[in-house]
Amino acid sequence: MLRELLDSKKCFKLVCGAGNEDAVEVEKLVKLYSTAGCKFFDLSAKPEIVDAAKQGLEDREGYLCVSVGIQGDPHIRKAEIDFEKCSECRKCEEICPQKTIRNSKVNIIRCIGCGKCYSVCKHNAISFTSETKNLNEVLPPLIEKGIDCIELHAMNEDDNEAFAKWACINNHFEGILSICTARGKLSEEKMLNRIKKMIENREEFTTIVQADGYPMSGGADDYKTTLQAVATAEIIQNAKLPVYTMLSGGTNSKTAELAKMCSINYNGIAIGTYARKIVSRYIERSDFLTNKYIFEDALKIAKELVNCCM
Repeated sequence: MLRELLDSKKCFKLVCGAGNEDAVEVEKLVKLYSTAGCKFFDLSAKPEIVDAAKQGLEDREGYLCVSVGIQGDPHIRKAEIDFEKCSECRKCEEICPQKTIRNSKVNIIRCIGCGKCYSVCKHNAISFTSETKNLNEVLPPLIEKGIDCIELHAMNEDDNEAFAKWACINNHFEGILSICTARGKLSEEKMLNRIKKMIENREEFTTIVQADGYPMSGGADDYKTTLQAVATAEIIQNAKLPVYTMLSGGTNSKTAELAKMCSINYNGIAIGTYARKIVSRYIERSDFLTNKYIFEDALKIAKELVNCCM
């Protein structure tokens, strides 16, 4: 059971990307990291993505979490390029971790809304749109397929939407739920107050708080990159809440080491950007699932990351 995995405090969660709707890539990632020892996977809330993850798992043990969000949360937005403003400098193509931009066009299926393209555009040609989803329509078919967790990304300031969507999720699903939150647009006090209100009517330790230090920033592998994830987890720890704590946002191979140095009592580490980056050149190959030599090379890298997070 997922609770047993969290109780073991050796939970590695692979974040395929809340906005990543590329079923082929998801199947590859799940097969690779489940073979490497990962048992928890974060997915876009799409039935075809859940199917792809199950295909990647094959007969291996694994737990699936689907992610939804409130308006303005970076995890559910998609980039758009204004062609009239675009100078075609291609800097956005170069920096995109998902390789989703080609010829100044965004493949929204692969876009995860990380904002790296926006940060290098000098002509204000890039903007974002948030996907609006009716959870009463989205959740039932996903639950029917057999998922183990639902995560709400609630990093924007709108309490009303956050609480309304949280209530809707609770009405539909009786299993473990996850709150992904950060201090970016919320003060420390407001972040904690939001979490406390969300868990007040839930049984103790049926909720994960994913402490997202710096969302989708884990491209580098150093202590500084993962510092905010550890610092955010410390805030949750100091509040002594009856929740599971998952480190996220800028997480990498240094996260577990730094967390232990700082005496952080966590239940797991969720890694997305960095975990995908280190195997991307293998995953991109069309023969990845059939070429055992390529798969084994990628597996060595994935195993090393999983092992250092447990």
